[in-house]
Amino acid sequence: MENFFDLGQTLDLLRYVQPMLIAGAVLGLVAGLLGPLVVTRKMAFAVHGTSELAFTGGAAALLLGVGVGYGALAGSVVAALLLGLLSTRDSDRDSVIGAILAFGLGLGVLFLALYNGRAANKFGLLTGQVVSVGSTDLWLLIGASVAVLAVLAVIYRPLHFASVDAAVAVARGVPVRTLSVVFAVLVGVATALSVQLVGALLVLSLMITPAAAATRVTASPVRATVLAVVFAEVSVLGGMLLSLAPGMPVSAFVTAVSFLIYLVCRLMSGKRERVQ
Repeated sequence: MENFFDLGQTLDLLRYVQPMLIAGAVLGLVAGLLGPLVVTRKMAFAVHGTSELAFTGGAAALLLGVGVGYGALAGSVVAALLLGLLSTRDSDRDSVIGAILAFGLGLGVLFLALYNGRAANKFGLLTGQVVSVGSTDLWLLIGASVAVLAVLAVIYRPLHFASVDAAVAVARGVPVRTLSVVFAVLVGVATALSVQLVGALLVLSLMITPAAAATRVTASPVRATVLAVVFAEVSVLGGMLLSLAPGMPVSAFVTAVSFLIYLVCRLMSGKRERVQ
């Protein structure tokens, strides 16, 4: 058990994983900014469905011998567009997501079965790897993150308005349908960026849990967003550092830290409600 908390070994390994830590910090920022909107729009299941298509794209890239990050990004964007275009009504959303999720997962499993390379690459695509981020992947992640944040900055106000009250937003002339598709693509890109770090199976630990924790302790959209960013950064960077010494999948530690934060926020929220 001491290997799990070997500070000396962790410090020795830090110099080898600097790109991963930078990637994690950037990803924490993106996930923290998008997360509250995802929670407000009740899109947690959509994030999971998108991650399955990101997994499919990554598996296809692995099979073809190209960059996994590019494959995951292509798969998630396709998934986001399908979700945005096919979910014309809120009542259709869950069934559309379920259909896309099942198709994507099945196709991804087929691609992995056809792949004859290292088993660690297959496992890492599902659960993340400590050293999966190289310099090329890092620049792809940073570039995609800057693009996501730039678009989000432009559409944030009308998007938040549409997220809180879509009917009133439509009456005011806000292009709710277009915003929904654009936001779905942004979430898809962020989900794809998460796959290499925490794996396709546990993307929700970054995209949803920090935001869900933040919304438990504040009703202010601004404070919730700030807290979501802080919680996401603590989860991803803390989880990465904890995973170094034992050399275990980073996703296990990221999910543990984020869930612990969520539990603490729920306890705080419960105590405040009892006092009131």
